[in-house]
Amino acid sequence: MARKPNYDFERRERERLKAIKVAEKAEAKRQAREKARAENAGEAPPADVEPTDKG
Repeated sequence: MARKPNYDFERRERERLKAIKVAEKAEAKRQAREKARAENAGEAPPADVEPTDKG
């Protein structure tokens, strides 16, 4: 005998798993952005931009 489908539960479960996946991806992007920001903090500005002397 087949089981009775529980569409509401199945939909909520799919949405819950999708939310977890989206949150993990957002966290990974945030960490990558912070890492890039930290690496760029110690470097000099790009060579193609010349500092202007306003004095």
